[in-house]
Amino acid sequence: MTSDWIDEEYNPQTRFNSLQDFEPEFWKKKPLDKLSRAEWELLCDGCGKCCLNKIQIRKQIKFTDTCCRFLDCNSCLCKIYPHRFEKVPDCRDITLAAVREKPRWLPKTCAYWLLDNGFDLPTWHPLITGRADSVHEAGQSLKGRPVVSETGVEDFENHLVDWEDL
Repeated sequence: MTSDWIDEEYNPQTRFNSLQDFEPEFWKKKPLDKLSRAEWELLCDGCGKCCLNKIQIRKQIKFTDTCCRFLDCNSCLCKIYPHRFEKVPDCRDITLAAVREKPRWLPKTCAYWLLDNGFDLPTWHPLITGRADSVHEAGQSLKGRPVVSETGVEDFENHLVDWEDL
């Protein structure tokens, strides 16, 4: 039986504690389609912005301030990550095809999108700093933002946001 909550002992920093086991700046040396699964996962900065609900209006994706009910807004992590596709049928897997999908549904700051479009990682990215909290300290995550759980929300169009980093 699985829990619907993140293991209380989970520390997001553990993902970045063994960076010495990876080729330095691997993201600059390999195309996205050549990354190992572990390298791919490390690209995620843990911002939580991909877990915001979105709606399409006139062929453009608009972000809302409503998030998936399974997002922990303090850690910006999915509470059910290993089981997210079973519990949330419309949860999206971040694949290369998803990164390249038009219209863009990932935030402007998404490492996958940035690298695929010829940009480098921002200075606050945990792969640059070696610290999972750097995304929060830089104000680039959902932590501390006025977001609400999607539970009970029926009028997503009344929750549109125009945050600069989306």
